[in-house]
Amino acid sequence: MKKYFAISILLLFLGFKATAQSRGIKIGYIDMEYILQNVPDYSEAKNQLEQKAQKWKQDIEAKKIEIAKLNDALKTERALLTKELIEEREEEIKFQVDELLDFQQKKFGPNGDLITQKAVLVKPIQDQVFTAVQDIAEVKKYDYIFDKTSDLTMLFAAKRYDISDQVLRVITRAEKREQLSKKELKEQEKKEYQEDVADENPALAERKRILEEKKLAREKAASDKKEAALAKKAEQDAKRKELLDAKAAKKNGTVPVNEKTTVSTTSKENNKTTDSTTVVNSKEAKAAARAKAIEDRKKAIEDKRKKALEDREAAKKAKEEKTK
Repeated sequence: MKKYFAISILLLFLGFKATAQSRGIKIGYIDMEYILQNVPDYSEAKNQLEQKAQKWKQDIEAKKIEIAKLNDALKTERALLTKELIEEREEEIKFQVDELLDFQQKKFGPNGDLITQKAVLVKPIQDQVFTAVQDIAEVKKYDYIFDKTSDLTMLFAAKRYDISDQVLRVITRAEKREQLSKKELKEQEKKEYQEDVADENPALAERKRILEEKKLAREKAASDKKEAALAKKAEQDAKRKELLDAKAAKKNGTVPVNEKTTVSTTSKENNKTTDSTTVVNSKEAKAAARAKAIEDRKKAIEDKRKKALEDREAAKKAKEEKTK
């Protein structure tokens, strides 16, 4: 039966194709699973539902462990229990098993919470998809649009007839428009127009994409060339500054210290440091000698002045004594 059904679908599709070629009928299809996976609201709600389902599974496993413990306890104690107690324990275990089966059916059965909540979750997105499909079909003159994930078996589907991305754009455009300013809205409308043109003429869109890639490659090459020129100029400036510093150091009679000395030249750097220290110490010694000489000269002048005063006083006293 399935074989005849598949053959019928194939003949139907071939008939659509033949009619499309002869009468210009336009056919497309969507992938509902792909669309749902790329709708943010659905993905978030689906994750929350999966977390609930995981919690239900954990509760089921805990209940199974509890029932297994009751069975083990009954096996161990059966020989010690009366017939009435055994029947009571078995009744309790049966009640626990029935309760577990009822919980499994309620959560994961054909009409369980998981299926129901999935349907509730998918329904609003499906309504948006159906509305978007109708709008696209009317604007772009599609005669037939199928759902790839439905019960209709598609033995082959060329990618160029897939309008799933167009449907996604229609769904997300309304949400984006509400959050845009007037200027951003104009930019968005321009972008949407370009996307629509690309859908209608894939070859033109591909050429534009190639040209855009070439443009970006040229801009990147120019940017890299500019960065290389700046790096070379910086290197030349550093070398020029190093030469000027060396000339200035030579003119002043000091030894410039190269800040870029590596570990392999540590001993040379130490020698240079020692020489520099010697020069500094020599200068300090000369300065100290000059200071001492000045101090000695001052002391000599002071001593001479005191001696002159003393001689004057002595002469004065001698004169007074002669007068007496």
